[in-house]
Amino acid sequence: MTREQQEVATFGSGCFWCSEAVFKDLKGVMAVTSGYSGGQRKNPSYEEVCSGSTGHAEVIQVEFDPSVISYEQLLEVFFLTHNPTQMNRQGNDVGTQYRSVIFCHNEDQKVVAAKVQSDLENQHVYDQPIVTAIEPFKTFYPAEAYHQNFYVKNPDQAYCQVVIDPKVAKFRQKFKALLKA
Repeated sequence: MTREQQEVATFGSGCFWCSEAVFKDLKGVMAVTSGYSGGQRKNPSYEEVCSGSTGHAEVIQVEFDPSVISYEQLLEVFFLTHNPTQMNRQGNDVGTQYRSVIFCHNEDQKVVAAKVQSDLENQHVYDQPIVTAIEPFKTFYPAEAYHQNFYVKNPDQAYCQVVIDPKVAKFRQKFKALLKA
């Protein structure tokens, strides 16, 4: 597959360590990079983003083969592996940097994202309204190297065991058909 055939999706769903761990397991996903998007400062550091002063969200950028996994399927995983009804937080992670957001790279992504979100609302998948923002993609800044592939590199860390392990287990059970072999 050539780079022209692959597509890119950018999602913010709380801690990027959790999101990266989930999306790396999907067939058709070639790369997942943790980083920052949606803010004003160029090349922000993790500490700056965590302060909430830059406007960035922790995000993952997903490079995928649309002939293997569709953008709509990625959105279903996105919506069903975090709580999109929580404003500016996920669990104990609180602040605008943990907001639920989809950064659309083109008009087609915007239309599909709005449709998937609307369908979930109409199906009453959640007891509360979905607060996920759908915004145009502007810029992505990769996070520092120690954030990349964090879950795989740090399986014994408490956060990985207490927060990410259960999330990944639940994801693997729900989305068996989409997992890499």
